[in-house]
Amino acid sequence: MVETNFVLFLTASLVVILAPGPDNILVLTRGVTQGRGAALISAAGASLGLVVHSVFAAVGLSALLAQSAVAFSVVKYAGAAYLIYLGVRALLDRGSFALPREESPMGLRKVFTQAVASNVLNPKIAVFFLAYLPQFADPATGGTALQLLIFGLIFALLTLALFCALALFSGTAGSWLRTRPKFAAGLGWLTGGVLISLGLRLALQDRQ
Repeated sequence: MVETNFVLFLTASLVVILAPGPDNILVLTRGVTQGRGAALISAAGASLGLVVHSVFAAVGLSALLAQSAVAFSVVKYAGAAYLIYLGVRALLDRGSFALPREESPMGLRKVFTQAVASNVLNPKIAVFFLAYLPQFADPATGGTALQLLIFGLIFALLTLALFCALALFSGTAGSWLRTRPKFAAGLGWLTGGVLISLGLRLALQDRQ
């Protein structure tokens, strides 16, 4: 069961990270307009912002989930519903991946600060982590806070690895995506399907 959950977590996380969104668009934009160095720094900043959310989620949720099994069930059902909602939104917005054609260059320190702030100050990411991470934790094994933190850090590391790869090929990727809007739509379909399936699976699993 633990191995299955971990594989599911890795698969879903990869799809979510690669899905069209503000972070990967930010990295691509920096790469297209300022080169690979700026894109790599932007990738590092965005990933660091996710580490902050991981810590917040682990501390806050562990305190709540430690109170009762009922609280854990409520969080899981609410999280499953939110994942389904995100999946539906991904299907509806599947053509929204777009890169700005012009972006003013900025200093590398500002690039990093902007990337960190774009995640740390984004309430949608906080809500996503609160809904997403508990789906894979098992309170029966103990150490809920540590489990949540580990899952969050793995998500951040996956983001860093994928975004760095995106940064290295940002010039080519940016040009390629601009001429292939159907690819973005395909990513939207894949992301929506995975999130909806994950939400339904987890909700039904709790009813067994």
